[in-house]
Amino acid sequence: MTQTHIGSAFLRTIDNLRGPAGRLEALLNAGAPNAPYAALVCHPHPLGGGTMHNKVVYHAMKAFQSFGLPVLRFNFRGTELSEGEHDYGRGEQDDVRAALDWLEREYRLPILFAGFSFGSYVGLRACCGDARVAGLVALGIPAHAEGRDYDYDFLRECPQPKLFISGTRDQFGPMDKVEAVVARAHEPKELVWISEADHFFASKLEDVRQAIRAWAQRFFPLLVGP
Repeated sequence: MTQTHIGSAFLRTIDNLRGPAGRLEALLNAGAPNAPYAALVCHPHPLGGGTMHNKVVYHAMKAFQSFGLPVLRFNFRGTELSEGEHDYGRGEQDDVRAALDWLEREYRLPILFAGFSFGSYVGLRACCGDARVAGLVALGIPAHAEGRDYDYDFLRECPQPKLFISGTRDQFGPMDKVEAVVARAHEPKELVWISEADHFFASKLEDVRQAIRAWAQRFFPLLVGP
């Protein structure tokens, strides 16, 4: 394990996160000693170049880190230094569960999850109904891509507080499709539209960060930050 001091947070390379396909490359932004939650953030589609260093993933991490939370990011199987092969969203759900297991062993705290695009779809499937996960954030949820609609019927049975953040110009999340997904989801839920934002929230990342912070403080009053 190596660590680097950046500002007020230590960035640690995690060497012992393993999923069913092997070692998963991971980074941890360490939190405050009295943090009330830990957080997990998942990246977009690896076949489209998505990694844990993606800008949207980074800003989601910063939103959680602003509350002093430890935040874990990792690369899905077959991505950069993570072992295994891409499994089209199936085995990746097990990667998410392995990351949850790691956070539980390390911190014994309730977990807040955020995922971007492919990471939101896979992460929601893995985290919904998991008693360890206190809240869920879906960024740029893919609702219609490559000629097909994504199936989110499982959200009907997903009891945790959920925040959906999408851009009004998201090419993979048409507004009517995203609104239909959210309408079918179990309460509590909230949908935030970022005006004029595309799928990658270009030039709108600060809006994304503020939306996460505002939602988190409403639902999780133990969170205190600047």
